[in-house]
Amino acid sequence: MAASVRLPALICAGVLLAGASLTACGSGGGGGDGKDSAKSGASASAGASKAEDFGCLNAAEAKTGSVSFKSAESTDTGGFLTGSGTTGILLAHQADGDVCQWVVKARELGKSGYRVLAVNSTGSEVSELVGGAAYLRTKGVTKLLLMGASKGGTAVIEAATVLKPKPDAVVSLSGPAVYGDMDASAAAPKLTTPVLYMAGEYDSEFARAAQELHKASTKAPENKLSYVKGTSQHGVSLLDDPANWATVQAFLKKYGS
Repeated sequence: MAASVRLPALICAGVLLAGASLTACGSGGGGGDGKDSAKSGASASAGASKAEDFGCLNAAEAKTGSVSFKSAESTDTGGFLTGSGTTGILLAHQADGDVCQWVVKARELGKSGYRVLAVNSTGSEVSELVGGAAYLRTKGVTKLLLMGASKGGTAVIEAATVLKPKPDAVVSLSGPAVYGDMDASAAAPKLTTPVLYMAGEYDSEFARAAQELHKASTKAPENKLSYVKGTSQHGVSLLDDPANWATVQAFLKKYGS
């Protein structure tokens, strides 16, 4: 496994995995099937330091669900909060996506009885997830689930090993083993939380990463790999398939009830 390399965290960034360079790029929002890749330049997605509609929330959602909280590094972080209840779900988006990438699924999960926070990352993913977890705790959340897509899938694995109290379960969709400063390959052996890895069979190195992380997660009480045959769908777009979405929902319900 190649060592982690330092890259800008919220641009399309090159992922070094098992000595190979990954160059696919993530979708900009709405749950497309894009992949994280590398090029220099500014992020296509800026975080919010105050309430806004992110370009995808309706007026009511922008008024009541657009929130701002502090990351573990005390930086302002925006997000979309929806739903209610004492089980919270943190959602982490892909590299050149934003909070909008998760809005449809966030709404659905919120209607299913979860309090959901889709985080609008500005590049310090693990710190933002730690801050998001603390924010949800202030809203009465007692059980916490993490789910991330592509580079967000790397972030949730690392965050799961540093959060206190630890999360109740974590889902990584097409998460690379190494992304920028984040190293899921180093975190996976420390993971003591139930985990679901999901990746498409033809999703190049991301599929191999899911298999490697699954193999490394030896301490996880449940270590599940959903290796989706015959598809190259990536990250959030995996959930466009009703069977994949049902698999994820069942896993979340098992540990969130």
